[in-house]
Amino acid sequence: MPQCGLNKSLFSYAQYEHLGYLPGYQEPAQDLYTIPELPKDTPRIQLRLAGEKRKHNEGRVEVFYEGEWGTVCDDDFTIHAAQVVCRELGYFEAVSWSPSSKYGKGEGRIWFDNVRCTGNERSLAQCESNGIGVSDCKHTEDVGVVCSDKRIPGFKFVNTLTNNINSLNIQVEDVRIRPILSTYRKRIPVTEGYVEVKDGGKWKQICDDEWTQMNSRVICGMFGFPGDKRYNTRVYKMFARRRKQTYWDYSINCTGNEAHLSSCKLGHTLAIKANSTCEQGSPVVVSCVPGRAFAPAPMAGYKKAFRQEQPLVRLRGGAVVGEGRVEVLKNGEWGTICDDSWNLVAATVVCRELGFGSAKEALSGGQLGQGMGPVHMNEVKCSGFEKSVTECPFSMDKDSEGCSHEEDAGVRCNVPAMGFQQRLRLSGGRNPFEGRVEVLKERNGSLVWGTVCGEGWGIMEAMVVCRQLGLGFASHAFQETWNWPGAVNADSVVMSGVRCAGTEMSLSHCLHHGEYLSCPKGGGRFAAGVSCSETAPDLVLNPQVVEQTTYLEDRPMFMLQCAYEENCLGSTSSSTPANSYRRLLRFSSQIHNNGQSDFRPKASRESWVWHDCHRHYHSMEVFTHYDLLSNNGTKVAEGHKASFCLEDSECDEGIEKRYECANFGEQGITLGCWDTYRHDIDCQWVDITDVKPGDYIFQIVINPNYEVAETDYTNNIVKCRCRYDGHRIWMYNCHIGGSFSAETEDTFPGLINNQVTHR
Repeated sequence: MPQCGLNKSLFSYAQYEHLGYLPGYQEPAQDLYTIPELPKDTPRIQLRLAGEKRKHNEGRVEVFYEGEWGTVCDDDFTIHAAQVVCRELGYFEAVSWSPSSKYGKGEGRIWFDNVRCTGNERSLAQCESNGIGVSDCKHTEDVGVVCSDKRIPGFKFVNTLTNNINSLNIQVEDVRIRPILSTYRKRIPVTEGYVEVKDGGKWKQICDDEWTQMNSRVICGMFGFPGDKRYNTRVYKMFARRRKQTYWDYSINCTGNEAHLSSCKLGHTLAIKANSTCEQGSPVVVSCVPGRAFAPAPMAGYKKAFRQEQPLVRLRGGAVVGEGRVEVLKNGEWGTICDDSWNLVAATVVCRELGFGSAKEALSGGQLGQGMGPVHMNEVKCSGFEKSVTECPFSMDKDSEGCSHEEDAGVRCNVPAMGFQQRLRLSGGRNPFEGRVEVLKERNGSLVWGTVCGEGWGIMEAMVVCRQLGLGFASHAFQETWNWPGAVNADSVVMSGVRCAGTEMSLSHCLHHGEYLSCPKGGGRFAAGVSCSETAPDLVLNPQVVEQTTYLEDRPMFMLQCAYEENCLGSTSSSTPANSYRRLLRFSSQIHNNGQSDFRPKASRESWVWHDCHRHYHSMEVFTHYDLLSNNGTKVAEGHKASFCLEDSECDEGIEKRYECANFGEQGITLGCWDTYRHDIDCQWVDITDVKPGDYIFQIVINPNYEVAETDYTNNIVKCRCRYDGHRIWMYNCHIGGSFSAETEDTFPGLINNQVTHR
């Protein structure tokens, strides 16, 4: 019985996770919407947000008056005016506004100029201005606004116009898919049911008289599904005849490439029915096709689920599923997309291609970290119906200015609400981003909260917890939680032996002990804990620097005493006379931080180790692995685990160095800077004294033990081809793991690949 109760609550809340409301959340009464009563002499206008949008709730402010759409000039415009615009459109508040046609130049009349609002007006037409239609502005001065995601509770769309209804955009408080048939009521995610809009605080059905497949495509996209399919209409017609419906007053007209219902137009005809019936039809039903990762049933659902045809596109650097920097595969090499003209339509093509819904946001300016390799596409212009973003027209003028990785495009996609957040919580922390991990598990027929065994708990497991709760990346993983007294009734261990790859959507998807738990220390203070962060660093080794700085040195053993003590030489060095030589493969390492925040060592200052060889403290005892491998992937030279002092050697223009090793200084790598370990530093080598001539593969792995959280671990590996003739060495084809196509990577067998695996 308790299990059923959980499913019901998961269904209830799961569909609204994206709004950020907690279960049981109630709006304060004073925020409830009342329909504005405007004086008779106030011009009757309608508003919309248009232009080159990167979120559905932003855009150029456009005004519909006397049968014509026009714009608003930015002269005297303030956040108070933006507040009036957003609230008139049903959003809770304004976030910001932008002058100078940020969302592109509009067309037609400029209806308002020198707008001066107090912020309390019920319509933009009530604000002081030069008078409607009186302006000396050009469309280069068109104003835009960004409104909050949150809608006004109880908002009701009121049409003040009698004609041109089909010119207006849809404005409702909320939308949902309500499962009707019993088979779909129990299923997560909800993929089929009535489409209902919340208008005036009440949920209403939509008459299917004018409903099209394009409308279904938009609705499914909003709820995280890449497509829609046919359903059994007869069953729903029988169901509709049994119950009286409450229909919305309007129909909907979408073209199919909209990312959100608010971009669709009201239907051609006004469908007001005095008796609240839909004469020739019944309530609109949609049946959505989930991406493979979200298929409800393990086998049948998995086979029917949407499948990406060819992996030509991938997301990197995102904190949650369906978010990341967009990378495309061209000519066998992965590269990025420049953000010029990047918009919701193109972002939606990417999202659908990857098995998600439409795009929530088109990101620009390398917000999710900078990529490496080529910039493959610029000025991408999609229609919205392409199967892949690689089919969209684009311009890639090699001589064009300014398409660096600082302009890498990204996406945030709508994903299905799976209810995962309801099965996990952080307890006892000082803020919502930290605490002891507590999970909801079935024990003896009832659902109980309990802890996770701290033994073996690491950053990969913490990453999954933070993702599941929507809290970003893990900044630390704790095997003991003495400082966080969680709920006393949740001290018992209900989960042990957890091992995650780091990419799972839920902790329950990770490997873990089943019914028989094993946790010698028990739960309570020895339970697992995490702290989460909205951002994280991303370390990337420059492969060209490795390739260009490689050389051989024969160094006498008496000059290698310090390196010998630090285990930087092959095992045969212990029997090498002081006057003989060791052959060293030397190279430089240039490690960039391309992520979203500074890279800081895990260890605190008091535990740093002094190294006589380098004459400074090392903050990470194992920071890189250096290995020389045969072509089948077996080690031929005893590589070693290099420890590092982390500092800023150089930085991108405009960024100041923050970390240096000298004088026991703070250590780390600033975002936008890099740390160079030169080829002439002790231990910056592989000892190849005992290696025979031949063809080999050289491999470097950064942060190999995942001691510090990063946005992307798949780019922490560099691989090079290597030819040694006994006297000279050639290093070529150096590249970051995962930067080439799978076929190219297959020519490096036996290596650590670009996928994080179970440890």
